Amino acid sequence: MKDNTTRSGLTLPLAYLASLAVFATLDAVWLITAGAALYRPLLDDLLAPTVRLGPAIAFYLAFPVGIVAFAVLPALRAGSARVALASGALFGALAYGTYDLTNHAIMQVWSLHITVIDIAFGAGASAAAALAAYVPLRALSARQNARRP
Repeated sequence: MKDNTTRSGLTLPLAYLASLAVFATLDAVWLITAGAALYRPLLDDLLAPTVRLGPAIAFYLAFPVGIVAFAVLPALRAGSARVALASGALFGALAYGTYDLTNHAIMQVWSLHITVIDIAFGAGASAAAALAAYVPLRALSARQNARRP
């Protein structure tokens, strides 16, 4: 069943905010828990002593735009949570893969282990963020459609 939620003026802001909240939370938890165990032992000499907030904020504000454009909106048009999951996973794998595979190709210290784990995380986190944005918007659309004569 196709969805007309994409016609609502609230669709984009709600999809963006939901994607941002879920992705940023998952990524923060990932970096706090996996950062010391996964990245620091191999990349310690390359890591800045503190996080540079400007680029981090820019990434967290920009990345959900891709999740919405390439996963949430197509899922709403198709009326399918599977499209949200699959498209979100594909977008995340491609985005993280671009970064990780480039690093693996040109950096001596970058390992296949980090590449595989990081791409899997990007796919999973992006899929979760896309689904988290899709589900409430789909429910909102169903409620709005039920009110129409």
